[in-house]
Amino acid sequence: MVQHLEGLSRSVQVVNLDPAAEYFAYPVMADIRELIQVDDVMEDDSLRFGPNGGLVFCMEYFAHNFDWLEESLGHVEDDYILFDCPGQIELYTHLPVMRQLVEQLQQWEFRVCGVFLVDSQFMVESFKFISGVMAALSAMVSLEIPQVNIMTKMDLLSPKAKKEIEKYLDPDMYSMMEDTSDTIRSTKFKKLTKAICGLIDDYSMVRFLPFDRTDEEGINIVLQHIDFSIQYGEDLEFKEPKEVDEEPGNLNYDEIFQDKVDS
Repeated sequence: MVQHLEGLSRSVQVVNLDPAAEYFAYPVMADIRELIQVDDVMEDDSLRFGPNGGLVFCMEYFAHNFDWLEESLGHVEDDYILFDCPGQIELYTHLPVMRQLVEQLQQWEFRVCGVFLVDSQFMVESFKFISGVMAALSAMVSLEIPQVNIMTKMDLLSPKAKKEIEKYLDPDMYSMMEDTSDTIRSTKFKKLTKAICGLIDDYSMVRFLPFDRTDEEGINIVLQHIDFSIQYGEDLEFKEPKEVDEEPGNLNYDEIFQDKVDS
């Protein structure tokens, strides 16, 4: 995404907020590891945390030291900042840390959009897909910000898997429920799964965009959705984001709508 934005001559910065990160091949304007690292927490004999507990401790420590982030960001204006966050789902579902971060950024007059990433290799089965959707919903409810849901690593799927996963990009949950109903033996859980599928389908709350790092057009479509969510460059003429083509068997995209978006 950084390379894509730079190719568009747009200013972009990256902030690493993963205290367990080991390596990344791009420059960052701020790195939480300068404040605290998971390895240091795990090696502290007085804390005795494992990897997961150590990461939660680091993020809670970070939440009490937002002044470090404010100082690291400095005076930024009209910059596009990507906050690279940890992947532990509990940070977004039932712990307050990420919500506190969002609220702090909003107080600093940032327009924030959450980009929820799910590995496409995980989503090739119906029940795993439903689990991923529920995780995305939990994050949406917890953070209360615009959210773009992405299926990542599409370039690593086989042609057969790509064709199979298309039905999950804009799913018909009731049809999916019927297709897998024979594998659910418990009547109680069948009813629960049906209720969950109904919630997802009736409110159309979760939809995924494919992300293939080798497909510049696909990357641009994701970027358009994010830009639209935060009204990036609201003084410019805006285009609505492209929609994924609903014809099965391909990953082509519709044309961009030409209407202006009212500021």
